[in-house]
Amino acid sequence: MEYIPNILFSLLLVVGVGFFVKNCVRLKRNINLGKAIDRADHKKERWAAMIRIALGQSKMVKRPVAGILHIVVYLGFIIINIEVLEIILDGVLGTHRIFSPMGSAYYFLIGAFEILALLVLVSVIIFWLRRNVIRLKRFWSKEMTSWPKNDGNIILYFEMVLMSLFLIMNAADSSFQEANMGNPISQWLYPLFSGNSAAVLHTIERTTWWLHICGILAFLNYLYYSKHLHILLAFPNTFYANLEKPGKFPNNPVVTKEVQTMMDPNADPYAAPAEPEGEPEKFGASDVQDLNWVQLLNAYSCTECGRCTSVCPANQTGKELSPRAIMMKTRDRLEEVGKNIDTNNGTFKEDGKQLLNDYIKPEELWACTSCNACVEECPISIDPLSIIMDMRQYLVMEESAAPQELNSMMSNIENNGAPWPYNQMDRLNWKEE
Repeated sequence: MEYIPNILFSLLLVVGVGFFVKNCVRLKRNINLGKAIDRADHKKERWAAMIRIALGQSKMVKRPVAGILHIVVYLGFIIINIEVLEIILDGVLGTHRIFSPMGSAYYFLIGAFEILALLVLVSVIIFWLRRNVIRLKRFWSKEMTSWPKNDGNIILYFEMVLMSLFLIMNAADSSFQEANMGNPISQWLYPLFSGNSAAVLHTIERTTWWLHICGILAFLNYLYYSKHLHILLAFPNTFYANLEKPGKFPNNPVVTKEVQTMMDPNADPYAAPAEPEGEPEKFGASDVQDLNWVQLLNAYSCTECGRCTSVCPANQTGKELSPRAIMMKTRDRLEEVGKNIDTNNGTFKEDGKQLLNDYIKPEELWACTSCNACVEECPISIDPLSIIMDMRQYLVMEESAAPQELNSMMSNIENNGAPWPYNQMDRLNWKEE
């Protein structure tokens, strides 16, 4: 009988971690649906960017209030969960505070964890107030429907409960409190429980201990379904981010080759263009499988913080475009494709839908000024602009569906060698005036 709690804990741990691993495999599969792209270059620069942006939170603090609070929550939550190792060992082995023989070092760590837990709790409450009482505009945009709004609050509640359980667990642990060596916060809570019998204190401590570890496993598995997947993906996302200068667009190799042939003075102007081997590649992107895997990683990494949309000039002037919505819709479509593959035994069955039109409207794409503000603002280097430009390329080169103004410009360039509707011979007439 004495080993039943250990067995139950081990089963809970295996199920919780196993489900998380299963979701990680599905996540990797979905991201790999994207086209191949080489982002293994300049490793030193990439490591530096990851450490500076993902670990150092350098772009978060551009908005100091949210940035500092986020650093407190991020560091506090990560550091406090070092104690999860002790909880796991205690649960499997049936021990109690297995690391306590470390003496003063152990009590110093627990004391630091308690202070951090209080700071995290205060920071999370402030985040909740900003979201629900102050109601910052970027948290209430039209794409922030019931689930995105609820998701943001659910994760805050998770953190409030976990931090509270940690402090109550320490406060109700009479032997820990009597040692009086590492409890700067829980010692103030201890009087709330000290009037109870040893059996009641033990029950409270054990109950909060179990709820704490169950909450951590639930939180771990909730991440896959939440915008807070960025807790894990911010690191690879910043590592594989585009290192090119802002605003530099990649050239399509097929178009580049054709232009080079046209510009070659030795090329035969009457020669028929060489037929590509196999099926010609689609220009641009109309669905998630046409995007590259880094763009799909971007979609899963999006925190839905709305910083990108808040600086978008098109959005500020009432246009349909929201860079945050572009990332959210891309992720939604990718999840739909992934579920389709799961349902059809590992093969995608055509569903009559695509990212373009069914999720993202052409009006959104053409509203973009390609100013790069959204990319500059993103705290984890997500690139909504690359998705917009790839989908625009599809509209222009595959469907000839550019706006009339753009079609006129391209026609003028083709016929007159310039965007203006003037014959080349008349181009200098203005100087006569």
